[in-house]
Amino acid sequence: MNQRDSQIEDFLARAGWQSARRQPLQGDASSRRYIRLNRDGDAAMLMDAPPPREKVAPFYDIGRLLDELGFSTPAFLAVDLERGFLLLEDFGDRTFTNELADGQDEGRLYRLAVDNLIALHQRWKPQTTGGPALVVPPYSDQILLEEVGRFAEWYLPEVLGAKKAAALEAEFMALWRAALPRARAVPDSLVLRDYHVDNLMVLPGREGLSACGLLDFQDAVIGPLTYDLMSLVCDVRRDVSPTVAQDAVARYLAAFPELPDAAFKESLAVMSAQRNVKILGNFTRLLIRDGKPTYLKYIPRTWRLIEEALGHPALQDLRAWFDETIPAERRIVPASHDAAGNGGHE
Repeated sequence: MNQRDSQIEDFLARAGWQSARRQPLQGDASSRRYIRLNRDGDAAMLMDAPPPREKVAPFYDIGRLLDELGFSTPAFLAVDLERGFLLLEDFGDRTFTNELADGQDEGRLYRLAVDNLIALHQRWKPQTTGGPALVVPPYSDQILLEEVGRFAEWYLPEVLGAKKAAALEAEFMALWRAALPRARAVPDSLVLRDYHVDNLMVLPGREGLSACGLLDFQDAVIGPLTYDLMSLVCDVRRDVSPTVAQDAVARYLAAFPELPDAAFKESLAVMSAQRNVKILGNFTRLLIRDGKPTYLKYIPRTWRLIEEALGHPALQDLRAWFDETIPAERRIVPASHDAAGNGGHE
């Protein structure tokens, strides 16, 4: 038994779950892992997030904040922040993704998701961040630029080669510095950052907004309130019906009549372009650095979302750069690399 397994045994013993039957769940892009526990008919979920790369404190803090605001987040059954363990209420397997695959009404599920966002942005105020004990970081331009920089670092060399990519990086980043202020023409709010159907749960037996369970909110920041709505309707994992996406935006705007329509949609477009350019960099990095090709299948849809966002007049300079530098025929899915990491990035 290695040290981490020994720590898990100790944590579960102290929580009274050491005899539970264990079912590891499929991993995601992070180094966190989840293990479903069953004990005499009771269920729980173990989050194992090994430090220092992973931290459970943000999930714990934001989870408590969301609970205080009246949203459905997993209850904390046992906590070890220092060693990176949380024992959570098990929300089951009925993600919105699974519900949609089973033929449930897309419009109904997206309305529920939008209504949760509306309520979050109505209820959250700066003073609700828990005082000095909980500091939610700002989604600063520095962070947004670092994120799109992953595209220049990882994806661009796959298309253009390392030397040409390096020569174009400064121009690329300058265009983003000019574009990002347009995303900030709307108020800030709490941004959960990965608000999409894989992280939303249908919770049987609960009514109204409580029927929507929230997951994967540990990276929350304070940033433009358009971001999570954009993440929901501009989803690299699935094609959202155009009617459903349009209705979602209209439903949100109807709840906030004080928001200027044009500025809101401009912010939405900039945030969509930023997030999906970042995602191209992330998926390429997962392939090259981590040997995880699973996410390559999403790259064609990611490009389509970028192209849609770049159609907004606010992004015409970036669109011109992409059209000249990476025309449609060069918007490729990177090839798998060998075990040594050799490929176009080198």
